[in-house]
Amino acid sequence: MPLAHWLPPIAWMALVLGLSTDAASAEQTSRFLLPLLHWLLPGAAPEQIAAMHGLVRKAGHVTEYAILALLWFRAFRRGRGLGPRASAWLALGVGLAWAFLDEWHQSALLARTGSALDVLLDATGAVAALGVVRLGWRAALDGAATLCLWAAALGGGTFLAINAWIGVASGVLWLAVPAAALALLARRLLRTRARSSA
Repeated sequence: MPLAHWLPPIAWMALVLGLSTDAASAEQTSRFLLPLLHWLLPGAAPEQIAAMHGLVRKAGHVTEYAILALLWFRAFRRGRGLGPRASAWLALGVGLAWAFLDEWHQSALLARTGSALDVLLDATGAVAALGVVRLGWRAALDGAATLCLWAAALGGGTFLAINAWIGVASGVLWLAVPAAALALLARRLLRTRARSSA
């Protein structure tokens, strides 16, 4: 495989490994992210800022591994001449292996911890990026929208039931859950109509 193809994913893996050291721990990133979040959200409570800091860090996992999967896909596709399917599976395999090794490495550090949730987030980033490459933007976004609507309908419905059982108000969930269910129904009807007219 030519150097131009395998060097970018190897360099990105080194960067990911560097970010899994103490230098990128939550304590270190809070030094610049918390002031930035306070500046962007001046009216937010400290708990909200702390939650946003956590979300930004978790989004970093998804982004890191989406890029890693794309770089390996490109390396296998162009550098080895493999087909798109084989390239996607190999890129996903390398990404998942690196995610496990990365979390194992973090578990050995004092300021970091290894987390199965982080491996899941890493895998989500890799699968999402490879899904876009393999299916195209339109199909990938359609699939993501469908998944989000199902999560809103089923997850929101579960929260409605739990809240009703324990006597807690559900607020906007009473609107969001039926809206998600109606959107799923509308999508289904539109697809059925498009198939019958084709």
